[in-house]
This record gives sequence, C-alpha cells and structure tokens, in this order.
Amino acid sequence: MTDPILDDIAFLTALRRDLHAHPELGFEETRTSDIVAKLLEEAGITIHRGLGGTGVVGTLQIGNGTRTIGLRADMDALAMPEMADRPYKSKFAGKMHACGHDGHTTLLLGAARALAKSRNFSGTVHFIFQPAEEGRGGAKRMVEEGLFNLFPCDAVYGLHNMPGLDPDEIAVVEGPQLASSDSWRVTFRGTGTHGAKPHLGKDPVTAAATFIASLQTIIGRVVDPLQPAVVSACSLQAGDPKALNVIPDIVEIGGTARAYTPHVRDQLEQEIGRLAQGTAMMYGIAAEYDFIRRIPPVVNNADATARALRAAQDVFGSKVRTSFPPSTAGDDFAFFAGEAPGCYVWLGNGPAVDGALHHNTAYDFNDDAIEHGVRFWTRLVEQELSGDHDAIA
Repeated sequence: MTDPILDDIAFLTALRRDLHAHPELGFEETRTSDIVAKLLEEAGITIHRGLGGTGVVGTLQIGNGTRTIGLRADMDALAMPEMADRPYKSKFAGKMHACGHDGHTTLLLGAARALAKSRNFSGTVHFIFQPAEEGRGGAKRMVEEGLFNLFPCDAVYGLHNMPGLDPDEIAVVEGPQLASSDSWRVTFRGTGTHGAKPHLGKDPVTAAATFIASLQTIIGRVVDPLQPAVVSACSLQAGDPKALNVIPDIVEIGGTARAYTPHVRDQLEQEIGRLAQGTAMMYGIAAEYDFIRRIPPVVNNADATARALRAAQDVFGSKVRTSFPPSTAGDDFAFFAGEAPGCYVWLGNGPAVDGALHHNTAYDFNDDAIEHGVRFWTRLVEQELSGDHDAIA
C-alpha cells in the first residue's frame, strides 16, 4: 500500500517554494488564498472565503462523530528584503517569507489533502488559513467577523516552526507559550529654546532620557521577579539633526510591552504611564500616554495539550519535548485560543543556518520538516476524531 503523505512530499515541497517566491503581506494574500481554496476544493473539501478579507476556511466532515476541531495556519509574509540567494528567492523587493508561514500553509494543505483521501476519522475538522498574523490583526478580525459562530470548535490548534529543534522534533508544552504583545507611546511636551540657553525653556529631551533610563525599574522593582516581563523603548523622535543648537518642544517615544499573565500585563500598562507622568511632573512639562493592547498571551490549555501530546508521541516518539521555554514573541493565535481550548506547538526547523532565525533576511523554512508536520496534523485529527475522543491516555 502506498503512503499518501509520502507520495505528496514532492508536490508539497514545490508548493512551499512557490509560496516562498511569491510572498504577500497581511490582508493582501490574494494569490495565496486562491491557491489554498483551489487545492482544498480539488480535494473535495468545502470552503468558505472572505473572513478577514483573504481568509479561507476548509471544512471536512466524515462519519457521524460530534466533535469538531480547528487547525490554523498563517499565510502572510513580512515587509523586509530577502538577502540570501536561492532558486525560489522572493520575486518582490521588500517582501519575504521570513517566519515560515509559507511552510505552515503547506503543512496544513498537505494534511487536508491526506485526510480527504484517507477519511480515517469521524467528526468535523476546520482548516483555518489566516491572513495577517504579523501584527496586522488577522486572527482578531476573523473572530470579530464570526469565525467561531460559523465554525464552532471544541478545540483549536496552532503550529509554528522553531529553528534550533531538529525537523523530526516537536515541543508540546502546557501553559504559557508566547507573551502578550502590546504597544505604548509617550509624548513629552516642553518648551523649546536655544540649546545654549536651556534655562529659558522646558527640556523634553532630558525628561525623555530620564524616562527611558528608568523604564527597567518596572521590571526590576515592580513586577514579581518570578513573572517574566519585557518593556522596551524602540522608537525615539526628537529634534532635527540639522539643528543641533535647538532644544525641541516635543519628544515622542514608543515601544513594546510583553507579559504572560493578565495581572502583569495590567501592571505594565499602569506603571509605564505612572513613570511617564511622574517624569513629566519632575521636569515641569506635560506627558501624553497611550497603551495599545494588541495581542493577548498564548497559554496552552491542559486538555488540548494532552491531546496534542498524544498525537505528537505517535509521530515523533522519543523526540517530543514536553519542556521548552516560552517565547517573548507574540502570535494572534491567542484570539482563537480565547474562543476554544487551544494548544500551540513548536515543530523543529533544523539549525539556524548562518544565524538565520525568524525575521532574519536569510531565514528559510526547512523542507525536511514538511513530512513530519503533515503527519502530526493528520494524526492529531485521526486521534481527536476517532470516536473515543473523550479518552486521552
């Protein structure tokens, strides 16, 4: 008997490289979603288009099983150049699949094709192809537009590649996996003056320097030392480099804040603002503060994780990691996991060649991981929708 997954690897590898060569940014994934929809339809899978603009949901129902699960893949690329020279290098300047979403899309398509052929389950699986994961709000928009009203799920699963793990290795871990990803902005408004006469004005630049230098006291002296958190100032706009004798009226600062729990997330929002206002008061100037909540943390549900772990052990054997450090990056899969019990797993992508980690101009998804990823998704569906779905062990 032939192996439908193995038989499909050459096709999937070519597909992955084609997607890599044609990257599309968030909410612009027209070509990618057309390919996804076409391949799902060809496999006999019912499709729904339009959620999140370019989102595609494929539904496969087999037998009379009552359990329904969702599997998610992100489709978008990043606005950055691809510097490595490879045959399937990006054809579009300033756009690159630098996080492996071309691979994630391919893995889920491969699993959908395999499951449509084998039909070795009883229940319903929704293949969710999401636009705009890279900070543009694709998951949130899909949820707001009725994803889980149209396609209710008893559990939802996500997968991301991880450089540093072998392609035949996977990490399935209960609890926090990715941090919240929030943005903040502070504007200090002073009174500009001649740089040689600072006493005649109110200097927002010095205030900004004090504020930035003090930011880490939030992490070091406010947040519980046993709770991970990050506050980083990432943007600073002040004055004109062509006018180095002018103290400006305004300094604008922006950055990011990361946490794994709602309480710490609240603390970061409150304390950044408190520090900004206190600094402004100290220097006799005004401060404006805005904290933008973007993405909640991804926290793996215990039951969903146990189910994913069972499938992973079947496919990966001893190369399953049940202990793996969480990432301070964010992923809007959190919005899906807020609607149904969720689990987010890490699939090995091999060594980071020449230091090419995620969001690096030389990064590439490892095609050696395709078979392993497809087998994991396929086995997860077969076990979740086996008819004895209540049994975990």
